[in-house]
Amino acid sequence: MLDANRSGTATASPRAAAQELVAPDLPLRPAGLAARCTRVLLSPYARLSLLVALLVGAAACVLLFEPQRLLTHGWPPQLGGAAAAVVFAAAYGLCTVAFVPRPLLNLAAGALFGSQVGLATALTGTVLGAGVAFGLGRLLGQDALRPLLRGRWLRAADGQLSRHGLRSMLALRLFPGVPFWAANYCAAVSRMGWLPFLLATGLGSVPNTAAYAVAGARASAPTSPAFLIAMACIAVPALAGTVVAWRKRHQLRGR
Repeated sequence: MLDANRSGTATASPRAAAQELVAPDLPLRPAGLAARCTRVLLSPYARLSLLVALLVGAAACVLLFEPQRLLTHGWPPQLGGAAAAVVFAAAYGLCTVAFVPRPLLNLAAGALFGSQVGLATALTGTVLGAGVAFGLGRLLGQDALRPLLRGRWLRAADGQLSRHGLRSMLALRLFPGVPFWAANYCAAVSRMGWLPFLLATGLGSVPNTAAYAVAGARASAPTSPAFLIAMACIAVPALAGTVVAWRKRHQLRGR
């Protein structure tokens, strides 16, 4: 609306001028759609789906490439010395993430590198694989799985791992009946810290890993004292763990 001033010129009224200064509405739909897509992709269940897809793909790669052939065909001749140990430790860690049994890898480490170097290589791969699995589970699976911890036993296990991380994980590593990957992802879902998890993994894996590495190194002489002692160190804890699990099972049924 125009108003005439004393000089005879027409000027716009304050209300009209304010309306003219207001910028026209900009289309916000693309930005809103991008924000919604980002929220969906970063949601807990989307990240959990990504974790499942990664693990399925890793397991498929293991079935395709068959790393257990190292036990029969040996290490590639192009690699040797420290480079071979480093490559094997990295491959060991990735294989444990893909659910390859650690006993098989420990036997291969002992057969390829001997008792001492095989033990060091296997332990390095163990800690590396546990750290990768723990990081993946913590980043991609924790937010989606923690709300599902509703049962009494699940909450008790979560509380034990969260409050007594070092002690609980050390017991899980020493107990032969708990799968390596299961302990990794259970710890990742809990509130256990990185340092207790990795420290307990390294310390608790020494006895079992050493027994398998010695057995792999002495497999060519199955009647040697070293091989027989190593097999005893493998069999006795496994038998003791089975008996303890059986007794606990009956005690829980009795309650």
